[in-house]
Amino acid sequence: MLYLSEILIQNPDLESFDQLVQQVKQQRQGAMFFRMDVRPPFADTPEDWEERLEAAFT
Repeated sequence: MLYLSEILIQNPDLESFDQLVQQVKQQRQGAMFFRMDVRPPFADTPEDWEERLEAAFT
């Protein structure tokens, strides 16, 4: 299982939501499930962030 909090901890250099989306796409390989256990801390995080991250994962 891939956790959003793990992605954020392992990649402290991420500066925007778009970079996070790209990171989710890169790390999805090998994971069957994605848990969004925290809200992304970026100023440009959109209201539909959960749907956008889920789409990036699938």
